[in-house]
Amino acid sequence: MPRDTALFLGQFMRSPATIGALAPSSQRLASAVCAPLPERGEPIVVELGPGTGSFTAEIQRRLDGRGHHLAIELNSRLAGLLADRFPTVDVVEGDAAALASLLSERRIRHADVVVSGLPWAAFPDELQQCLLGAVADSLGPAGAFTTFSYLHAIPLPPARRFRALLAERFEEVVVSRTVWRNAPPAFVFHARRPR
Repeated sequence: MPRDTALFLGQFMRSPATIGALAPSSQRLASAVCAPLPERGEPIVVELGPGTGSFTAEIQRRLDGRGHHLAIELNSRLAGLLADRFPTVDVVEGDAAALASLLSERRIRHADVVVSGLPWAAFPDELQQCLLGAVADSLGPAGAFTTFSYLHAIPLPPARRFRALLAERFEEVVVSRTVWRNAPPAFVFHARRPR
């Protein structure tokens, strides 16, 4: 949506290190990122950094009223937009590092899937470790974590460091084919079974 793109760009200009992109993710990328969501049951799905809701909409479409969808957004303007746009989603304005306490407040032992729109390659090493630790600790033994990276970021040291960190924290990490229909092109990490 053009209005979302303008909002996203404006928020990026205010805080590029926390927004990390110039425009919302495409439907193609959202579909690839949300692939691990279970087709049955009542899954607990946590979404980190939902932005304007590209992944949120796809998660809601796949859940179709099942389970619990917790979306954690640091940016107050975007959190308000999400709460208005998706009234059935449990939207929290907060820090993803507080994931354990946010789940505990809801009497949720662990998440089945964590979907991330966070700009991992923009984060320093300590923040990557802190956030990925919070993600891995929040998942059940068969839990899945899914996120993406832009194609142009592959050679950057923070992106390489994040990829190595994924391999340390999860037993299995699968990288998707490039999603060319996204600006910029991206690929998806599907990580399973936290260590």
